[in-house]
Amino acid sequence: MRRSLRSLLRGVLAAFLSLGLGLGAPAAEDKAPSKDADILGAVVKLRAKALPDARTASTLGHNREGSGVVIDSDGLVLTIGYLVLEAEGIEVMGPDGKTQPANLVGYDHATGFGLVRTVAPLAVRPLALGDSSQLEERDVVLIAGHGGYEGANIGYVVSRREFTGSWEYLVEDAIFTAPAVYNWGGAALIGPDGRLVGIGSLYVRDAARPGSPFPGNMFVPINLLKPILGDLIASGRSGEPPRPWLGLGTEEVQGRLFVTRIQPEGPSDQAGIRAGDMVIGVNGVPVQGQADFYRKLWKLGAAGTDVKLQVLQGVKVNELAVKSIDRLNYLRTRSAY
Repeated sequence: MRRSLRSLLRGVLAAFLSLGLGLGAPAAEDKAPSKDADILGAVVKLRAKALPDARTASTLGHNREGSGVVIDSDGLVLTIGYLVLEAEGIEVMGPDGKTQPANLVGYDHATGFGLVRTVAPLAVRPLALGDSSQLEERDVVLIAGHGGYEGANIGYVVSRREFTGSWEYLVEDAIFTAPAVYNWGGAALIGPDGRLVGIGSLYVRDAARPGSPFPGNMFVPINLLKPILGDLIASGRSGEPPRPWLGLGTEEVQGRLFVTRIQPEGPSDQAGIRAGDMVIGVNGVPVQGQADFYRKLWKLGAAGTDVKLQVLQGVKVNELAVKSIDRLNYLRTRSAY
């Protein structure tokens, strides 16, 4: 039965990759697309154990597991950052079943990407980066979590649109796919040319369009990595000034922004904001939903800027002064940078 499944998946994968024929030769500076075994071999299993006092443990747990993608010959692995936040230890298992430790190289809150490097190079062919801007709705893609053929699924791009997360996170042009897969964390989104075009982030209930029940997954476009990759490797973070972070979890309901979670000892907690409050303005300017709130907040300047929030608390609107910070300074993390 397992052999039959593996043979079927090999056939489907070969047919999928054949769709890339005729898309044009790769750019001169790029490597030729990998064969199917090389593609799936580049997707590795990643385990991380968070520090005992990790601030993210309450939402992400202490023991985390997902996938990563080898993107260079020296063991550099790209994954989704929440898997390795505040990690005490990280392990990577290659397609040969051998496990070796890895070190955190970099993390970028704006995109959500995380980078780790194994202590020794992995015996796999790195996966070349593609061009995520070329993906359109209805395009066929390969979604590959760790596990070789058993971890690979054929899917479709069902929408390209803005995504906002309650953790002060926004992706302008996220990639949504269907049908839903359940090994999404750090999974590789691969185009028909065999190149990496996205990294798996979430399971979503409305992949096709906001508010419409249509289960799928959200992927972070690989083009967001390209401008910051060098900085992440060199210094552990993007070269962009860190955005102001408030430690404020929100949920948008019919355009209104309700506070659902406050990070303990974070800026909003210290300012007196509580779950159940409603954010209605930033520096006296009304906000129209979550994305509008983030954009108004980030336009105020870099982390450390003072923010005045107009907040409905009970039946009274209060103006609360919040001293923003860099989120990385809030996390308890042991890193290599």
